Amino acid sequence: MATSLQISCLVPVLSLLLLAHVSTSYGGSIAIYWGQSGAEGTLREACATGRYKYVMLAFLNKFGNGRTPSINLSGHCNPANGGCKVASRNIKFCQSKGIKILLSIGGGIGSYSLASPADAKRFATYLYNNYLGGRSSARPLGDAVLDGIDFDIELGSTANWQYLARYLMGFSKPNKRVYLSAAPQCPFPDKFLGKALDTSLFDYVWVQFYNNGPCQYEAGNINKLISSWNRWTSSVRGSGKIFLGLPAARGAAGSGYIPPRVLTSQILPKIKRSPRYGGVMLWSRYWDKQTGYSTAIIKSV
Repeated sequence: MATSLQISCLVPVLSLLLLAHVSTSYGGSIAIYWGQSGAEGTLREACATGRYKYVMLAFLNKFGNGRTPSINLSGHCNPANGGCKVASRNIKFCQSKGIKILLSIGGGIGSYSLASPADAKRFATYLYNNYLGGRSSARPLGDAVLDGIDFDIELGSTANWQYLARYLMGFSKPNKRVYLSAAPQCPFPDKFLGKALDTSLFDYVWVQFYNNGPCQYEAGNINKLISSWNRWTSSVRGSGKIFLGLPAARGAAGSGYIPPRVLTSQILPKIKRSPRYGGVMLWSRYWDKQTGYSTAIIKSV
């Protein structure tokens, strides 16, 4: 039988063990892509839901190698006639709620590449002056200062993205950081963004665990996804947070959809053990509005 002295000595040890067990689960947030469907509602409406911590404006999908940069917010506004400047007040509204707004460059459809490190520097300067803290008479989204740039590079050349990351980070100031995020495909390393991620400069990495059979969820099988997640969280350099990127509906991707109940009961409890865990990224606001996916998972994220 244990003595009172032995029991009193055990209590702190048991408390520490319990604390250690509890601390192995980390909290996260939801990131969402907005901008590719007029039916998804306004940016203000998306931010007013209170469900998203990060919103990526999709996409600036024409730039580099002599191209005139062009943003395409399909169905929302026409930047060619200055029609997207009205987005400024909605961006500021979101930021007032503590939501970070990033401009996503690239995407699955477009015409973009960086011909050289010098081309990367020119484009970084363009982004800073037209969307971040610099100055330009054009500023397609008005005078709102975005929080950073998201790299969703899925086509064209694999070269020079690391230089763009370095030049953009060079514009960071103590009172106004330029946040960088990336959306690589789950096969590791990503062929387009591998070198950029090696710079350790990215704050958020929302890995696309869909449309990629070798590393995504399949009905009844979470093993490939968990194995890939573990590789990403142990291999990406720096201290940036890693997000589980998912389609918010079956129709949002060709494959890789995870039913909310499977995500919350089987997958999140495992991946939240990593200190690199940042949350869940969803494609996209349009699909999330149709299904309510974020509402179904937010308490578990």
